[in-house]
Amino acid sequence: MHFFPKRTDTMPGGQQPQKHYGITSAISLAPPREIDRQYTKKLCDAMKPFGVFEDEEELNHRLAVLGKLNNFVKEWIAEISELKNLPPSAISCVGGKIFTFGSYRLGVHTKGADIDALCVAPRHVERSDFFQSFFEKLKQHEEIKDLRAVEDAFVPVIKFKFDGIEIDLLFARLALQSIPDNLDLRGDSILRNLDIRCIRSLNGCRVTDEILYLVPNKENFRLTLRAIKLWAKRRGIYSNMLGFLGGVSWAMLVARTCQLYPNAVAATLVHKFFLVFSKWEWPNPVLLKQPEDSNLNLPVWDPRVNPSDRYHLMPIITPAYPQQNSTYNVSTSTRTIMSEEFKYGLSVTDEILQGKAEWSKLFEPPSFFQKYKHYIVLTASASTEENHLEWIGLVESKIRVLVGNLERNEYITLAHVNPQSFPGSKENRNENDFVSMWFIGIIFKKVENAESVNIDLTYDIQSFTDTVYRQANNINMLKDGMKIEATHVKKKQLHQYLPPELVQKKKRVRYLALQHISTSLCICLCLFTSFSKSPPFLQSIAELNRSSNGGSSKRISLDSSHLDSSRDTDSGTPFSSPTSKPSKPAFDTDDRCDKRHLVLCVYFYRCVKCISCIPRCSVPLYVFFFFMVTLDEEKAQIHIVMLSKCFLSALYFAASALPSNFLWRAPQHPVQHLLLKTRACPSLSLAQVS
Repeated sequence: MHFFPKRTDTMPGGQQPQKHYGITSAISLAPPREIDRQYTKKLCDAMKPFGVFEDEEELNHRLAVLGKLNNFVKEWIAEISELKNLPPSAISCVGGKIFTFGSYRLGVHTKGADIDALCVAPRHVERSDFFQSFFEKLKQHEEIKDLRAVEDAFVPVIKFKFDGIEIDLLFARLALQSIPDNLDLRGDSILRNLDIRCIRSLNGCRVTDEILYLVPNKENFRLTLRAIKLWAKRRGIYSNMLGFLGGVSWAMLVARTCQLYPNAVAATLVHKFFLVFSKWEWPNPVLLKQPEDSNLNLPVWDPRVNPSDRYHLMPIITPAYPQQNSTYNVSTSTRTIMSEEFKYGLSVTDEILQGKAEWSKLFEPPSFFQKYKHYIVLTASASTEENHLEWIGLVESKIRVLVGNLERNEYITLAHVNPQSFPGSKENRNENDFVSMWFIGIIFKKVENAESVNIDLTYDIQSFTDTVYRQANNINMLKDGMKIEATHVKKKQLHQYLPPELVQKKKRVRYLALQHISTSLCICLCLFTSFSKSPPFLQSIAELNRSSNGGSSKRISLDSSHLDSSRDTDSGTPFSSPTSKPSKPAFDTDDRCDKRHLVLCVYFYRCVKCISCIPRCSVPLYVFFFFMVTLDEEKAQIHIVMLSKCFLSALYFAASALPSNFLWRAPQHPVQHLLLKTRACPSLSLAQVS
C-alpha cells in the first residue's frame, strides 16, 4: 500500500490556498463554467422522473418520526435505569440518542426509502434489554407495524414501520454513564471496551460522518451521488449482497472523485467519476484518507499483514477506524461487468457534454435478456408468503456462492447475475406456491471441437443448492414447501419464464425482416446475373420481353438526365453510364424492357436513400445500379425485370412483418405509400405500385 504526504494546493491566479482533501493532490482546481451549471440543471431535470428527490412534506414527516423515536428511546432507557435501581438524579440525565446513517444521513435518500438508524445507550443497558424489553415496548406502540427482530445477524437489527416509514434500528452501548445530546461518534476513543457487535453497529454512523467530513462541497457531492446511485441501479450493478457495490461503496467512489475535482459541479463530477474509475488499475485500493492506527488492536484491512486481503479484487476502504474493505463480495465477473459499465458511462457522458445526447441516455437500462446466449434460472419457492419472504432472503444472500462455482468452471468465462428478481410464471409453479426467480447470464469459453465437448453444470448447481439447504437447517429456517432449483436454459427459452416485453428486443426487432429480405434478394440477384451467363429461365424472360414489345433491340440509356438527383449518399457523385455514346431518349415506346419496372427501381432507389429504418438495403441497391449501367442491354433489362418483381415480393413480406403503427409515423414518406398499398392488396401488380 502506498501512502502519500498531505499538501496544500494553490488556487489559479494566486488566490488563497485551498484545503487539501484525500491522500493525493487534486487533479484540477478549475472553477465551474456557466455551461457546467446548465448541464447540472439538465441532470437534475433528468433524474426527477425517477423519484430521487423527496418533497418537503415527506422530508418533514421523516423528521417528525425520528423525533418521536428519539423520545421513545429516551423514555425506554429511563425505565430500564429505574428497574436497575439507579438513583433518580442519575435517571434524569441518563440520556440516550438515535443516530442516523446510510443514504438518509448522507442526504441522498429517495422517495419511500427506509432509514438506517442506531440506538446508542449507556453502559448499564444490555443488548438483551434492547431485543426484549424495547422490542416489547415497540409492540405496544400503535404507530409501529411489521415489527421483527434479527438478533443472530452479523449486525443485529430490529426492523419496523413507524407511521409508514421503514426503519432498520441497530443497537450499541457505550462505556459511558450517560449519553449526551451533543455526542460525537467520530472519535476513536468511544470504541474502547466495547464488544465486536457494538463496534460493527457503530461503524455505519462513523463511516458516514467521516465521508461527509472528507468531501470539499457537500451539496455537489450529494447531487453527484444521487446521479451515480440512480445510474448503478438502472444498469443493474447496485447490490453488495450479489457481488456488486452497495450504497456506502458508491458513496466513497463519488467522495474520492470530489476530492480530485474539489471545485467542480455535479455534471462535471459525474463525467470525471467515469473517467477516473474507467482507468483505475484494480486492485489498487480506493482510500479517502491515510489509514490511522488507534492502538485498540482491532482487525483492519491491510494486505501487508493479512494474506486474505491480498485476494480482494476491487478494494474500497472505509475511512473510519477500524478500516475495512466494503467490497469483499466482488468477484471476477462482477468486477468485469462494472469495469465495462464505467467505460460505457464515460462514452455516454462524453456525448452528453458534447451536446450529442441527453442525460436520460445515461439512465437507460441494459438489454440483459438479449445480451447472453445462455442463462441459469434460479427459482426459490415456498408454500406461504411469510415463509417465502424469509426463504428468498437466505437464497439471495447465497447467490454469489453459485456465481463463484460457475466462475471456477474451466469452460465459463463470465457469470452475470441480474440483481432484479421476478415472480414465477403460472406455467412454471404450483398454484398455491409463492415463487421468485433470478437470472444469471453465462458466457462459455470458445474451445476447439466445441460440438464434442459436453459441459456439465450439475456439480456447480448441486453444490450451491446443498449449501443453501445446509445453512437453512443450521439456523432452523427450513420448512415444508421451501424449495430451490437452478436450470440451464438458452436465450430462446426465456419466453417460458418471462413476459414478452422483457425478452424481445426493444428497438428495431421487426424491422429486421425488411432489412434481411431486401438485402439478400439484391445481393443474390446482382451476383447471379452479373458474373455468370444468363441461365435458360432468364433467357426465356428476355424472349418474352422481346415478343411482347416487338421490334429490334435498342439500348436503354441511364444518363444523368434521369438520375441526376439520385446521388450516392456516401460519395456524393451521380450514377451515370461510363460509355461516351450519345444518349437516346430514355424511354422509347419500342424498348423491350417494361418502363414501369425501371420506374419502380428508380423509385425504390430514392426511397432507400432517404429511409432510415432500412440502411442495409442501400448498399446492395447501389451495387445493382452499378452493374445495371455497365452491362449490356439484355442483362440490364433482366436486372430491372427481376429486381422489381423480387422487390415487390419482399415488400409484401416486409409490410406484413412491420408493426402497424410504423405505417402511420410519416404520412409524407414515399415508402409508406408502397407499404400501405402492398399490405392492403397482396396481389398488387407492378403497374399499380409504380
